[in-house]
Amino acid sequence: MAEKKPRGRPATGQTPNRTVRVPDEVWDDAKAKAEAEGKNVSDVVNDCLRRYLRKK
Repeated sequence: MAEKKPRGRPATGQTPNRTVRVPDEVWDDAKAKAEAEGKNVSDVVNDCLRRYLRKK
């Protein structure tokens, strides 16, 4: 019996993917601003969550 190959593409990052709902308008604006700053939306979300967690 032949071994089955894993399905899908291999993971590319070190952290798991998360799913959140974001309105298109907010996402598009965030993506444009992040790109203008040389970042991606994931970087921005991580920064925001870290700031949120530092708040008391």
